[in-house]
Amino acid sequence: MSTPKKLHLGPLPRVESTKLTFACPASLRADLDRYAALHAQTYGEAVDAVTLIPYMLEAFKAGDRGFRKLRSPATEATGPLPGRVKRPAQLEPSAGNG
Repeated sequence: MSTPKKLHLGPLPRVESTKLTFACPASLRADLDRYAALHAQTYGEAVDAVTLIPYMLEAFKAGDRGFRKLRSPATEATGPLPGRVKRPAQLEPSAGNG
């Protein structure tokens, strides 16, 4: 298997966290484990799927236009998780892109 040069999720920063438990289909868990293995291979640091999930959810929220429109100014001030850099595709759409 060839290693991609870059994944959507970059290297992970160290952050304070809280615990959240959820159930998911076994197929999703297998995909998350495969993604974690690929992430570890790409960035040279072992990481498990549970560690990646918050960053995947952050990326999902950042790409959801409806959610971005509903975010309050206080929430906007907190920004993305530390270490997360907004790429041009994640920035707010301009008036001509709607």
